[in-house]
Amino acid sequence: MAFRWTVHGDGAGLAPGEVVKPDERLSWPRTIGIGAQHVIAMFGATFVFPLVMGLDPNTAVMMSGVATILFLLITQGRIPSYLGTSASFVGGVVAIRAAFGGDTPAADKVVTGAILVAGLVLALCGVAVHVLGVQIIHRIFPPVVTGAVVMLIGFGLAYVVADVYWPQDPWIALITMVATFVFIVLFRGFLGRIGILLGLIFGFVVSWLADKVFGNITAFNAATSKIDTHPRVSFQSVGDAAWIGLPHFHAPSFQASAVVLVLPAVIALIAENVGHVKAVGQMTGADVDPLIGRAVLADGVGTAVATAVGGSPTTTYAENIGVMAATRVYSTAAYYVAAVIAILFGLCPKFGALVAATPGGVLGGVTVILYGMIGLLGAKIWVESRVDFSDPVNMVPIGAGIILAIGPVTHQITHDFSLAGIALGTIVVLAGYHLLRAIAGRSAKEVSGGEIGYERDATG
Repeated sequence: MAFRWTVHGDGAGLAPGEVVKPDERLSWPRTIGIGAQHVIAMFGATFVFPLVMGLDPNTAVMMSGVATILFLLITQGRIPSYLGTSASFVGGVVAIRAAFGGDTPAADKVVTGAILVAGLVLALCGVAVHVLGVQIIHRIFPPVVTGAVVMLIGFGLAYVVADVYWPQDPWIALITMVATFVFIVLFRGFLGRIGILLGLIFGFVVSWLADKVFGNITAFNAATSKIDTHPRVSFQSVGDAAWIGLPHFHAPSFQASAVVLVLPAVIALIAENVGHVKAVGQMTGADVDPLIGRAVLADGVGTAVATAVGGSPTTTYAENIGVMAATRVYSTAAYYVAAVIAILFGLCPKFGALVAATPGGVLGGVTVILYGMIGLLGAKIWVESRVDFSDPVNMVPIGAGIILAIGPVTHQITHDFSLAGIALGTIVVLAGYHLLRAIAGRSAKEVSGGEIGYERDATG
């Protein structure tokens, strides 16, 4: 069924209450139009996150298309999803760059090598889920743990905003942040879904105007790693770039200490994939539980293949689920079209150079929202799963892990190896939860005793 679709009705439209199923399609012109909508929906995050991680956005966009095709093939065309750049790896990548020389070609290789290994681990988890059933995920990673990991991945990046992006141009960062607030809340439908992208474009334009009106800025310059006087926006690299050409590929390099830093993201990706696949199942009315293992496997394979050539990690995108909900078109044909369009975008180096010219202050205004939203998605998992925080087994390790990530706290293991921030917080959350649960026993009921302590339930 991978490349065969039945035309839905007359191929021109939908009657009230009808949907276009994954193995159906509308006419090819309409399918291409819907595919283009999917590209626009994924576009903002798919090039913003590579930019934040210091990877080539052209390569990321191109390989997102390749990863999406692989996903559709592995899931046998039964789960319509687009694989864009994952935000879950940002914290690990920041830590790797801090340890391996910053924004350099050598560090790029270590980053992609570490993520490639994480992709293979994710693929193996997918195989395990396919063989053992989705229940294995819920036993090892219950909602209290997955919610905490997602939260610490987001909030653990607070220092990046505070120490790296915001100081580069505080006023532009503030203006960009406020403008993005307004775009996300004021606009409805599609424009609201790309509010982050609109905020980034707005900040870019304001930065360019500020150069014209106020002249150069004296502040920290990420390009020179020191305080100097420089323009906020420079189009020199855009002018030098070709219109048509291959993106920048590079081979990965493998360091065990770097791999440890990105492994926590695997937990977040499993939770993300399960949630997105179930959402697709609810919309299409199909039983997708038997396909969850394949979906996790496919995401892992997509991540490994993308990073093998210097691309970014991938994950299924909620933005594209929103497009399906709005159009009621779940055809995988539209996703193949979107994937091909993304690959073609990757063949325009000038586009990649324009994205890379985004000022640091603009990234500060955008990432403060992105990181906060990621963190609050963890809270959303808790609320929807009705996690009981009156139980100290839930509260104690989760609270400790989040603080270790936000710090970020560094724990030296050996002379040349340490755990810090998100990686350390994840280990404390996962190991602490299961250890305390084993000690307390599931039958032991704990209730909150107020702000200063706990008291045991007399019936426990």
